[in-house]
Amino acid sequence: MKTCAIIPIKSFSKAKTRLKLSSEKTQILCNVMFEEVLQTVADSACIEKIILVSKEEEIFKIGKKFNCIEICDDDESGVNNAVSLADSWISNNGFLRSVVFPQDIPFMTTQDIDSLFNFCKNERSVVLVPSRHFDGTNALVRTPNDIMKTRYDEGSYAFQFESAMMNTSHYSLALIQRIMLDIDSYEDVDFVIQKNIKPSICQKLKEIFQLE
Repeated sequence: MKTCAIIPIKSFSKAKTRLKLSSEKTQILCNVMFEEVLQTVADSACIEKIILVSKEEEIFKIGKKFNCIEICDDDESGVNNAVSLADSWISNNGFLRSVVFPQDIPFMTTQDIDSLFNFCKNERSVVLVPSRHFDGTNALVRTPNDIMKTRYDEGSYAFQFESAMMNTSHYSLALIQRIMLDIDSYEDVDFVIQKNIKPSICQKLKEIFQLE
């Protein structure tokens, strides 16, 4: 099935404020996570095209290496708006399914993406992967793309699930560990380093956060 990935990307200068890093380290962290996510998605045989929604030219420069579609989000008014902008392009280009990934899940692998799409058993279905703390949505597969309105800015993944249930009886909650891992807090950093998931990324995190 013709599938594209949507990656909404907030300006790095506005990202990860809870970590209280310097602007330089925030930039480095966001670059590390974004490039790893982008490489993983690009390597997936399940995904034919990647759409980047952002206002930062630097983001689009990175995306050019992977032949990404660029959609400018000047307002940066939230993830729902960013996804809506991508949906308009999808509707005009014959894609039957989309998956939304955030920029901060660098521990995901192509095998995880394969597992995610294995949950798609119906022509009208929704598959959702929550964050590790069950307070966000780390992957959202919509088949077809316009089956539901997204509800990212309301917080918990439960709102997304509610929207899915209102539109189809074929919905799944997929607990795929590496997709559930994001970096929002120092606790998240400690967790992934202790597990040593993707050692190369963990090493970069140690350098950024100056950990032994």
